[in-house]
Amino acid sequence: MSQETLLQIQNLKVNVGETEILHGIDLDIQENEVHVLMGPNGTGKSTLGSTLMGNPEYTITGGDIFYKGEKINDLPDNERAKKGIFLSFQNPIEIPGITVSAFIRSAVEAKTGKRVRFFSFKKELEEKMELLQMDPSYAERDLNVGFSGGEKKKTEILQMLMLHPELVILDETDSGLDVDAVKTVSQGIADYRKSSKGSLLIITHSTKILESLHVDKTHIMVNGKIVKTGDSSLIDEINENGFSEEKVCSIGNAGCLCNICQGILQMMLFQKRFIFLIDVCDILQLIPQSSGTLLCRFKEGGGICSVPPQHR
Repeated sequence: MSQETLLQIQNLKVNVGETEILHGIDLDIQENEVHVLMGPNGTGKSTLGSTLMGNPEYTITGGDIFYKGEKINDLPDNERAKKGIFLSFQNPIEIPGITVSAFIRSAVEAKTGKRVRFFSFKKELEEKMELLQMDPSYAERDLNVGFSGGEKKKTEILQMLMLHPELVILDETDSGLDVDAVKTVSQGIADYRKSSKGSLLIITHSTKILESLHVDKTHIMVNGKIVKTGDSSLIDEINENGFSEEKVCSIGNAGCLCNICQGILQMMLFQKRFIFLIDVCDILQLIPQSSGTLLCRFKEGGGICSVPPQHR
Protein backbone atom coordinates (compact mmCIF):
# COMPACT_ATOMS: atom_id res chain seq x y z
CA MET A 1 0.00 0.00 0.00
CA SER A 2 1.33 3.43 -0.91
CA GLN A 3 2.35 5.65 2.01
CA GLU A 4 0.22 8.40 0.47
CA THR A 5 -2.95 6.31 0.67
CA LEU A 6 -5.14 7.68 3.47
CA LEU A 7 -8.17 5.42 3.06
CA GLN A 8 -8.45 2.12 1.25
CA ILE A 9 -11.70 0.18 0.95
CA GLN A 10 -11.47 -3.37 -0.39
CA ASN A 11 -14.52 -5.36 -1.55
CA LEU A 12 -16.61 -3.95 1.31
CA LYS A 13 -19.97 -5.63 1.96
CA VAL A 14 -22.32 -4.21 4.57
CA ASN A 15 -25.63 -5.36 6.03
CA VAL A 16 -28.36 -3.51 7.87
CA GLY A 17 -30.11 -6.27 9.76
CA GLU A 18 -30.48 -9.16 7.35
CA THR A 19 -30.35 -6.97 4.23
CA GLU A 20 -27.12 -6.42 2.33
CA ILE A 21 -26.84 -2.76 1.30
CA LEU A 22 -23.28 -2.53 -0.03
CA HIS A 23 -22.24 -5.25 -2.45
CA GLY A 24 -18.46 -5.04 -2.71
CA ILE A 25 -17.14 -1.47 -2.63
CA ASP A 26 -13.58 -0.67 -3.73
CA LEU A 27 -12.33 2.87 -3.17
CA ASP A 28 -8.96 4.52 -2.51
CA ILE A 29 -8.50 8.07 -1.22
CA GLN A 30 -5.04 9.58 -1.19
CA GLU A 31 -3.81 12.33 1.11
CA ASN A 32 -5.02 15.83 0.21
CA GLU A 33 -7.68 14.63 -2.26
CA VAL A 34 -11.32 15.56 -2.79
CA HIS A 35 -13.65 12.73 -3.81
CA VAL A 36 -17.34 13.11 -4.64
CA LEU A 37 -19.86 10.28 -4.26
CA MET A 38 -23.14 10.64 -6.15
CA GLY A 39 -26.04 8.39 -7.05
CA PRO A 40 -29.82 7.93 -6.78
CA ASN A 41 -31.60 8.02 -3.42
CA GLY A 42 -31.46 4.83 -1.37
CA THR A 43 -28.47 3.39 -3.15
CA GLY A 44 -26.15 3.08 -0.12
CA LYS A 45 -24.15 6.32 -0.09
CA SER A 46 -25.00 7.23 3.50
CA THR A 47 -24.50 3.59 4.51
CA LEU A 48 -20.92 3.82 3.28
CA GLY A 49 -20.30 7.04 5.24
CA SER A 50 -21.75 5.60 8.44
CA THR A 51 -19.78 2.37 8.03
CA LEU A 52 -16.53 4.28 7.59
CA MET A 53 -17.28 6.12 10.84
CA GLY A 54 -17.98 2.86 12.68
CA ASN A 55 -21.73 3.12 13.28
CA PRO A 56 -22.65 -0.17 15.02
CA GLU A 57 -26.00 -0.35 13.22
CA TYR A 58 -24.08 -1.32 10.07
CA THR A 59 -22.44 -4.75 9.98
CA ILE A 60 -19.43 -5.48 7.80
CA THR A 61 -19.96 -8.94 6.33
CA GLY A 62 -17.03 -8.90 3.91
CA GLY A 63 -14.01 -6.90 2.83
CA ASP A 64 -11.79 -4.48 4.72
CA ILE A 65 -11.30 -0.80 5.54
CA PHE A 66 -7.75 0.49 5.96
CA TYR A 67 -6.97 3.95 7.33
CA LYS A 68 -3.33 5.04 7.19
CA GLY A 69 -2.45 1.40 6.58
CA GLU A 70 -4.29 0.15 9.68
CA LYS A 71 -7.27 -2.17 9.39
CA ILE A 72 -10.15 -0.48 11.24
CA ASN A 73 -13.07 -2.87 10.62
CA ASP A 74 -13.55 -3.45 14.35
CA LEU A 75 -12.41 -0.06 15.63
CA PRO A 76 -15.20 1.80 17.53
CA ASP A 77 -16.39 5.17 16.29
CA ASN A 78 -14.76 7.23 19.06
CA GLU A 79 -11.36 5.71 18.30
CA ARG A 80 -11.79 6.46 14.60
CA ALA A 81 -12.57 10.07 15.50
CA LYS A 82 -9.41 10.28 17.60
CA LYS A 83 -7.41 9.03 14.63
CA GLY A 84 -8.73 11.88 12.48
CA ILE A 85 -11.93 10.66 10.78
CA PHE A 86 -14.89 13.05 10.85
CA LEU A 87 -18.46 12.51 9.66
CA SER A 88 -20.86 15.41 9.15
CA PHE A 89 -24.35 14.07 9.74
CA GLN A 90 -27.13 14.44 7.21
CA ASN A 91 -29.60 15.11 10.05
CA PRO A 92 -27.70 16.46 13.10
CA ILE A 93 -29.40 15.63 16.40
CA GLU A 94 -30.20 17.99 19.25
CA ILE A 95 -28.29 17.47 22.53
CA PRO A 96 -29.79 19.38 25.47
CA GLY A 97 -27.59 20.15 28.45
CA ILE A 98 -24.27 20.75 26.68
CA THR A 99 -23.37 23.94 24.85
CA VAL A 100 -21.81 24.13 21.41
CA SER A 101 -18.61 25.55 22.91
CA ALA A 102 -18.34 22.89 25.64
CA PHE A 103 -19.08 20.07 23.20
CA ILE A 104 -16.43 21.15 20.70
CA ARG A 105 -13.85 21.84 23.42
CA SER A 106 -14.38 18.35 24.90
CA ALA A 107 -14.10 16.82 21.42
CA VAL A 108 -10.83 18.66 20.73
CA GLU A 109 -9.37 17.51 24.06
CA ALA A 110 -10.47 13.90 23.42
CA LYS A 111 -8.88 13.95 19.96
CA THR A 112 -5.58 15.55 21.01
CA GLY A 113 -5.32 14.05 24.49
CA LYS A 114 -4.34 17.47 25.82
CA ARG A 115 -6.03 20.19 27.82
CA VAL A 116 -7.15 23.12 25.68
CA ARG A 117 -6.31 26.65 26.81
CA PHE A 118 -9.63 28.43 27.21
CA PHE A 119 -8.77 31.82 25.72
CA SER A 120 -6.94 30.47 22.66
CA PHE A 121 -9.84 28.06 22.05
CA LYS A 122 -12.41 30.84 22.44
CA LYS A 123 -10.53 33.06 19.99
CA GLU A 124 -10.33 30.35 17.33
CA LEU A 125 -13.98 29.41 17.84
CA GLU A 126 -15.08 33.03 17.37
CA GLU A 127 -13.00 33.31 14.20
CA LYS A 128 -14.52 30.17 12.69
CA MET A 129 -18.05 31.23 13.65
CA GLU A 130 -17.49 34.57 11.95
CA LEU A 131 -16.30 32.76 8.82
CA LEU A 132 -19.53 30.74 8.83
CA GLN A 133 -21.64 33.84 9.55
CA MET A 134 -22.93 32.34 12.80
CA ASP A 135 -24.30 34.44 15.65
CA PRO A 136 -21.63 34.35 18.43
CA SER A 137 -24.36 33.68 21.01
CA TYR A 138 -24.86 30.21 19.52
CA ALA A 139 -21.59 29.13 21.19
CA GLU A 140 -23.35 29.14 24.56
CA ARG A 141 -26.59 27.57 23.37
CA ASP A 142 -27.34 23.87 23.80
CA LEU A 143 -26.03 21.90 20.84
CA ASN A 144 -28.50 22.14 17.93
CA VAL A 145 -31.46 22.72 20.26
CA GLY A 146 -33.86 25.07 18.49
CA PHE A 147 -31.42 25.58 15.62
CA SER A 148 -32.70 25.90 12.07
CA GLY A 149 -31.64 23.27 9.56
CA GLY A 150 -29.06 25.68 8.14
CA GLU A 151 -27.59 26.50 11.56
CA LYS A 152 -27.30 22.80 12.38
CA LYS A 153 -25.33 22.21 9.18
CA LYS A 154 -23.10 25.20 9.92
CA THR A 155 -22.45 23.79 13.40
CA GLU A 156 -21.29 20.54 11.80
CA ILE A 157 -18.82 22.48 9.63
CA LEU A 158 -17.74 24.46 12.71
CA GLN A 159 -16.84 21.20 14.46
CA MET A 160 -14.86 20.12 11.39
CA LEU A 161 -12.90 23.38 11.35
CA MET A 162 -12.08 23.15 15.05
CA LEU A 163 -11.12 19.46 15.07
CA HIS A 164 -8.79 19.58 12.01
CA PRO A 165 -9.51 15.97 10.95
CA GLU A 166 -7.47 14.28 8.24
CA LEU A 167 -10.42 12.56 6.57
CA VAL A 168 -13.77 14.34 6.33
CA ILE A 169 -16.96 12.62 5.18
CA LEU A 170 -19.73 15.10 4.37
CA ASP A 171 -23.09 13.32 4.11
CA GLU A 172 -25.36 15.64 2.10
CA THR A 173 -24.29 18.63 4.18
CA ASP A 174 -25.83 20.90 1.54
CA SER A 175 -29.30 19.32 1.63
CA GLY A 176 -32.03 21.67 2.78
CA LEU A 177 -29.82 24.77 2.56
CA ASP A 178 -30.69 27.94 0.66
CA VAL A 179 -28.25 29.43 -1.85
CA ASP A 180 -26.59 31.78 0.66
CA ALA A 181 -26.14 29.01 3.25
CA VAL A 182 -24.61 26.68 0.64
CA LYS A 183 -22.14 29.42 -0.27
CA THR A 184 -21.22 29.94 3.40
CA VAL A 185 -20.76 26.22 4.02
CA SER A 186 -18.64 26.01 0.87
CA GLN A 187 -16.40 28.76 2.27
CA GLY A 188 -15.98 26.72 5.43
CA ILE A 189 -14.99 23.64 3.44
CA ALA A 190 -12.52 25.70 1.38
CA ASP A 191 -11.02 27.07 4.62
CA TYR A 192 -10.61 23.53 5.92
CA ARG A 193 -8.80 22.52 2.74
CA LYS A 194 -6.52 25.52 3.03
CA SER A 195 -5.69 25.17 6.73
CA SER A 196 -5.71 21.41 7.24
CA LYS A 197 -4.97 20.02 3.76
CA GLY A 198 -7.09 17.01 4.67
CA SER A 199 -9.01 14.71 2.34
CA LEU A 200 -12.73 14.90 1.67
CA LEU A 201 -15.39 12.39 0.67
CA ILE A 202 -18.43 14.49 -0.26
CA ILE A 203 -21.76 12.68 -0.57
CA THR A 204 -24.13 14.97 -2.45
CA HIS A 205 -26.94 15.31 -4.99
CA SER A 206 -26.08 18.92 -5.81
CA THR A 207 -23.08 20.48 -7.51
CA LYS A 208 -23.37 23.92 -5.89
CA ILE A 209 -21.26 22.93 -2.90
CA LEU A 210 -18.50 21.74 -5.26
CA GLU A 211 -18.08 24.97 -7.22
CA SER A 212 -15.27 26.35 -5.02
CA LEU A 213 -13.42 23.02 -4.78
CA HIS A 214 -11.02 21.15 -7.03
CA VAL A 215 -12.49 17.65 -7.32
CA ASP A 216 -9.97 14.88 -7.91
CA LYS A 217 -12.32 11.95 -8.43
CA THR A 218 -16.06 11.42 -8.84
CA HIS A 219 -17.76 8.10 -8.08
CA ILE A 220 -21.24 6.96 -9.05
CA MET A 221 -23.00 4.49 -6.76
CA VAL A 222 -26.03 2.56 -7.98
CA ASN A 223 -27.70 -0.28 -6.04
CA GLY A 224 -24.89 -0.58 -3.51
CA LYS A 225 -22.05 -0.68 -6.04
CA ILE A 226 -19.70 1.92 -7.46
CA VAL A 227 -20.47 1.61 -11.15
CA LYS A 228 -18.29 4.39 -12.52
CA THR A 229 -15.30 6.53 -11.46
CA GLY A 230 -13.90 9.55 -13.23
CA ASP A 231 -12.54 13.04 -12.72
CA SER A 232 -14.57 16.22 -12.17
CA SER A 233 -15.89 16.08 -15.76
CA LEU A 234 -18.06 13.15 -14.69
CA ILE A 235 -20.15 15.59 -12.62
CA ASP A 236 -21.14 17.46 -15.79
CA GLU A 237 -21.96 14.16 -17.46
CA ILE A 238 -24.26 13.24 -14.56
CA ASN A 239 -26.00 16.61 -14.74
CA GLU A 240 -26.62 16.03 -18.44
CA ASN A 241 -27.50 12.33 -18.56
CA GLY A 242 -28.29 11.14 -15.05
CA PHE A 243 -26.74 8.06 -13.47
CA SER A 244 -27.05 5.35 -16.13
CA GLU A 245 -28.12 4.59 -19.69
CA GLU A 246 -31.78 3.66 -19.50
CA LYS A 247 -34.88 3.48 -21.66
CA VAL A 248 -36.16 6.97 -22.48
CA CYS A 249 -39.62 8.29 -23.32
CA SER A 250 -40.85 11.83 -23.87
CA ILE A 251 -43.62 13.90 -22.35
CA GLY A 252 -45.38 13.79 -25.69
CA ASN A 253 -45.48 10.00 -25.62
CA ALA A 254 -46.21 9.33 -21.96
CA GLY A 255 -49.28 7.17 -22.38
CA CYS A 256 -47.48 4.39 -20.53
CA LEU A 257 -47.47 6.50 -17.37
CA CYS A 258 -50.18 6.88 -14.76
CA ASN A 259 -52.16 10.09 -14.39
CA ILE A 260 -50.16 11.11 -11.31
CA CYS A 261 -46.84 10.85 -13.14
CA GLN A 262 -48.15 12.68 -16.18
CA GLY A 263 -49.55 15.40 -13.93
CA ILE A 264 -46.21 15.88 -12.18
CA LEU A 265 -44.43 16.07 -15.51
CA GLN A 266 -46.83 18.66 -16.86
CA MET A 267 -46.67 20.72 -13.64
CA MET A 268 -42.86 20.81 -13.65
CA LEU A 269 -42.74 21.79 -17.30
CA PHE A 270 -45.31 24.53 -16.75
CA GLN A 271 -43.61 25.93 -13.63
CA LYS A 272 -40.10 25.41 -15.06
CA ARG A 273 -39.02 23.66 -11.88
CA PHE A 274 -35.90 22.14 -13.39
CA ILE A 275 -34.23 20.39 -10.46
CA PHE A 276 -31.23 18.08 -10.54
CA LEU A 277 -32.94 14.69 -10.28
CA ILE A 278 -36.25 13.48 -8.90
CA ASP A 279 -37.71 10.02 -8.40
CA VAL A 280 -41.41 10.37 -9.30
CA CYS A 281 -42.36 6.78 -8.59
CA ASP A 282 -40.65 3.38 -8.37
CA ILE A 283 -39.68 3.31 -12.04
CA LEU A 284 -39.67 6.92 -13.25
CA GLN A 285 -37.00 9.60 -13.00
CA LEU A 286 -36.84 13.14 -14.36
CA ILE A 287 -33.54 14.70 -15.38
CA PRO A 288 -33.27 18.37 -16.41
CA GLN A 289 -31.23 18.98 -19.55
CA SER A 290 -28.93 21.89 -20.35
CA SER A 291 -31.35 22.90 -23.10
CA GLY A 292 -33.95 23.67 -20.43
CA THR A 293 -36.09 20.60 -21.15
CA LEU A 294 -36.83 17.60 -18.95
CA LEU A 295 -35.85 14.05 -19.80
CA CYS A 296 -38.34 11.45 -18.60
CA ARG A 297 -36.85 7.96 -18.35
CA PHE A 298 -37.48 4.56 -16.85
CA LYS A 299 -35.15 3.03 -14.30
CA GLU A 300 -33.43 -0.22 -15.11
CA GLY A 301 -35.92 -3.05 -15.04
CA GLY A 302 -38.84 -0.62 -15.25
CA GLY A 303 -41.41 -0.25 -17.97
CA ILE A 304 -44.74 -0.30 -16.15
CA CYS A 305 -45.69 2.44 -13.70
CA SER A 306 -45.95 0.92 -10.23
CA VAL A 307 -48.31 3.47 -8.67
CA PRO A 308 -51.22 1.45 -7.19
CA PRO A 309 -54.21 1.26 -9.61
CA GLN A 310 -56.51 3.05 -7.17
CA HIS A 311 -54.28 6.13 -7.40
CA ARG A 312 -53.93 6.19 -11.19
